[in-house]
Amino acid sequence: MTARDDILAAVRRALADADPTPVAVARAYRDTPPPPDPVALFVERAAEYRAHVVRCAEADIPAIVAAAVGPAARVLLPPGFPYPVAGQVDAGETAAQLDGFDAVVTTAALAIATTGTLVLDHGPGQGRRALTLVPDTHFCLVRADQVVADVPAAVAALDPARPQTWISGPSATSDIELTRVEGVHGPRTLHILVVDPA
Repeated sequence: MTARDDILAAVRRALADADPTPVAVARAYRDTPPPPDPVALFVERAAEYRAHVVRCAEADIPAIVAAAVGPAARVLLPPGFPYPVAGQVDAGETAAQLDGFDAVVTTAALAIATTGTLVLDHGPGQGRRALTLVPDTHFCLVRADQVVADVPAAVAALDPARPQTWISGPSATSDIELTRVEGVHGPRTLHILVVDPA
């Protein structure tokens, strides 16, 4: 018998007479009032992370992306991307091939106002995780009605069985002298388009 077996046997003995009925724990004490304008707060907080944030109408999306990336840019789109942006649809390119693209344009599952965070669950329009990590620029589109107040609201809205990527600004790190370097573990530039209802 190993030490692990001894520990697990002791736990089983201790729980043998325990009541298996789940206990409801009140968590209302953690609730805070939602911000008066979650979308405006998200825009402010995301900009604090050095993301380029624009509120726009759906009809303006293609022009905004084209103006930001330039006419010669190679743009990658995930399967199921719902907006008419010019680019190549991902066909399972390797990491080396993804590195040849200037930008990727995706949607998001939701955005969190209090933290300025985007959350992708890699459904249609969001693509696989590598798409959002390898190209140097990431454009992420989130509808205004997808902005939730805080992290508990986001966790409640997300499917825990799906993979998730939480993005707060462009990829960055600091060395021991606090010199900030962007683009080390992901895109150097993050553009967020908050799409207002028509």
